[in-house]
Amino acid sequence: MNRVEPQNPAPGAGPLLPRLQVALAQFAPVLGDVHANVARAAALAGEAARAGAGLIVMPELALTGYFVKDLAFEVARPITAPDFAPLAAASTEIAIVAGFIEHAADHALYNAAGFWHQGGVRFVHRKVYLPTYGLFDEGRYLARGRRLQAFDTALGRCGLLVCEDIWHASTVYVEAQDGAEMVVVIAASPTREAGGEDTSRAGSIWLDLLRAHAVTHGVHVVFVNRVGFEDGVNFWGGSRIIAPSGAQVAAAPFFDESLTYGTVDRRDLLRERMRSHHVWDEDAALTQRELARALARRAARGPGEREDER
Repeated sequence: MNRVEPQNPAPGAGPLLPRLQVALAQFAPVLGDVHANVARAAALAGEAARAGAGLIVMPELALTGYFVKDLAFEVARPITAPDFAPLAAASTEIAIVAGFIEHAADHALYNAAGFWHQGGVRFVHRKVYLPTYGLFDEGRYLARGRRLQAFDTALGRCGLLVCEDIWHASTVYVEAQDGAEMVVVIAASPTREAGGEDTSRAGSIWLDLLRAHAVTHGVHVVFVNRVGFEDGVNFWGGSRIIAPSGAQVAAAPFFDESLTYGTVDRRDLLRERMRSHHVWDEDAALTQRELARALARRAARGPGEREDER
């Protein structure tokens, strides 16, 4: 695994420090082996903590592999499962974000992102938008999440999203309006390409999307994508940290495993929001009112009825 060392290692982040060192851990999980993946995640967390990072972010389904299909029930775990104890232990030194399949209390299975810190799990986001098209088949095996919200941490207010979630404009909007200063996006985004950065069309499109969300909503966006081949599919990596200005703070390589560091500076939020007031001027009440009007109009038209038929 490549190592991109932090430029200015600092001690682990305390409550609301202005600067936070973030480790982007892109790697290839072992399909179906929860124990091996948790052990690796805990080891990476320990390495990042020793390097001075206050947060490490790992990919979507980092603890299970992506194409689990009929193995979903076998690899699913409640968030409090003993199998995750190494992550809880490691989180006494560093906050951890990692993807897994959650076995919920109602026995539904979710593609989830967990946030471990200070010795335990503090928040879970369940993927809202499950791609079920092309090579994706998530909706066949998993339930969709039904909530979007930010949450308070010792590192500041944060939002979590999983891959397809960020392709819907409402997700970052809602979390930003809920006070998120940093939105963490974990992904398992594939490509048919096998070349470097110049040939990664998927990476270029994703980078445009991440920048647009960061600038529009005045937040830091931390994106971690997996690498490696699984079930004949190639994952492109290319993890990034994007500042509220749209500047690229850190960039992991395409296609290779790496542990890459970058600094999230909370002062950048105020600087950018002062420079451009669109975040301060956002009228969420207007958005809510007009969405209600649009939904009422849609309901009145009825399913499948075209505009020209009225």
